[in-house]
Amino acid sequence: MSAGLAIALCAVHSAAFGAFHLLFWRLFDWKHELPKLRPANRAIVQILNLRLTYVFFCVAALCAFYPAELAGTPLGRAMLAAMALFWLGRSVEQAVFLRRLRHPAVHALTVLFLLGAALFAWPLWRAP
Repeated sequence: MSAGLAIALCAVHSAAFGAFHLLFWRLFDWKHELPKLRPANRAIVQILNLRLTYVFFCVAALCAFYPAELAGTPLGRAMLAAMALFWLGRSVEQAVFLRRLRHPAVHALTVLFLLGAALFAWPLWRAP
């Protein structure tokens, strides 16, 4: 797989996770679940989710519009490495915080997180 294809797939992966995070209110029934939290925690959960959604869409745009710069400049390669580590870390956190939740969706998400780590790391293995 070429670095350009990997970065294009990174754009799709990031956009898909951005869209997925926009569905959290419905998927996790936040209308009924979040009121059980203290107001500050309720706000923090929603703010973090919205900011993470923003980051995913920004990363998707960077991957879609600047693939050559990401693959061929030190700053671009640093961003790819940071995102690879983000997804690797997210995979580890999945194992730590959801280890008791034996649900197929948890395992499927772990695979998608590891896929993200691999996609973002792939262009780093290729010569700039």
